Amino acid sequence: MNFPTNVYEGLLMTRPNIVIIYMDDLGYGDVGAYGATSVETANMDRLARNGLRFTDGYATSATCTPSRYALLTGEYPWRKSGAEILAGDAAMLIEEDQMTLPGMLAAQGYRTGIVGKWHLGLGNGEIDWNRPIQPSPNDVGFDESYIIAATQDRVPTVYIKDRSVVGLDPEDPIEVSYDQPFPGEPTGATHPELLRIASSHGHDNAIVNGIGRIGFMRGGQSARWRDEDMAEHLVERARDYIRRSHGSGEDDDPFFLYFALHQPHVPRTPGARFVGATDMGPRGDAIAEADWCIGQILDELTDAGVLDDTLIVFSSDNGPVLDDGYQDGAEELIGDHRPTGPLRGGKYSLFDAGTRVPFIVHWPARVKPGTSSALVCQMDLLASIAALIGAEVPTRDSENQLDALLGDSDDGRDSLVVEAIHRTAFRRGDWAMIPPYAGPAWMPAKRIETGQADRYRLYNLREDPHQDHDLASAQPELLEALIEEFEELVRERVSSNGGSQ
Repeated sequence: MNFPTNVYEGLLMTRPNIVIIYMDDLGYGDVGAYGATSVETANMDRLARNGLRFTDGYATSATCTPSRYALLTGEYPWRKSGAEILAGDAAMLIEEDQMTLPGMLAAQGYRTGIVGKWHLGLGNGEIDWNRPIQPSPNDVGFDESYIIAATQDRVPTVYIKDRSVVGLDPEDPIEVSYDQPFPGEPTGATHPELLRIASSHGHDNAIVNGIGRIGFMRGGQSARWRDEDMAEHLVERARDYIRRSHGSGEDDDPFFLYFALHQPHVPRTPGARFVGATDMGPRGDAIAEADWCIGQILDELTDAGVLDDTLIVFSSDNGPVLDDGYQDGAEELIGDHRPTGPLRGGKYSLFDAGTRVPFIVHWPARVKPGTSSALVCQMDLLASIAALIGAEVPTRDSENQLDALLGDSDDGRDSLVVEAIHRTAFRRGDWAMIPPYAGPAWMPAKRIETGQADRYRLYNLREDPHQDHDLASAQPELLEALIEEFEELVRERVSSNGGSQ
């Protein structure tokens, strides 16, 4: 398959197929290539071995919806009103006329598709799940979409193809509420005996497949997914998209696939073949299952003869969490495994493990295998890929880091603002600065340090990746300079875009 060519800084380049493989709650230390030994991740490691593994790769946020917003729009989520963990019936967060990565690629002739988790809202706030849903991903740049609306633990527990619920019986319409339970419908709170996975916190509303969810739902029995089948179901949809998209003629356009996996987010429900794949219970088994999913995508690209011509970016939306609402043994069975690797914190945290995640670029035709310490962020994929294919996009917050992503330079971003639940922190070079925030230093239910304190803190991440040594008092001039730069950056971003922090 021959792609149209593009010249980038004097180098003859091809327009590759582009696949983003996006994990959900996978930590820096959950991958063999990043130090994991208690779970085998052969296919993730294959990407790292044959690609460029970044040690300083970041999501923008320590929670899912904001990170996904930044990935697709190239904008900092902290200046977008409503960019927070969304309910399953929330309105679309991305504006229909907003620049997006798939929209930019579609304008350049790419086929664009998403399979998997969406969690960026649908509709305009009043969704009738029994009628065509608009806006959907198809209205913000995707030609095709096959998604779950939010997370596996939120209703509605159905697949949505383009704008319609899959397999819906019109005689059994779906109703969804995040306010009140439906009369006569059992919930996890009222009927815990019906649960096969007990809730530890926050998952005791609607019961679907013996699992308590967030939110209430009734109807739509024929459309409801079976949790243990989700991985294979979505993998087959992704493989089908690749088969239909790669073409065989010389003039075929390249394709973009955003494959958003649901693992290892709760509820962790690996298929039967993966139960017991690790000694860590459902969370470890879910990681093993996700690794198999990735292998299936690589096999499909290989079978199609396009693996060498495909730019794959592998990463995660935020850091890890063990107990995130279900009693599934994640904490009890963790053993010596460290999901955060050498880092501190995790999902929801301003410490580095909240946003520093596995980040691998794999493109055999162009990217040499290796390791890079360049500071890169998922938000920069929009500007960087635009530069690669010769498209012009508004700069906004996304930076062109193509040289770093291709391994042509060890220089990446100078600085980065990261956020966790409406609280921001600052990375500049080797230094991490966390401003003071009121609130608890720990989230007891999730057993994660929030990174909050009543004072500024300063860490040298190169020398102290676990952020044990606060150097704020020892480096007052540096701290003051970082505070000034951080505050000016935030002011500039808010002022220039008309938003509010």
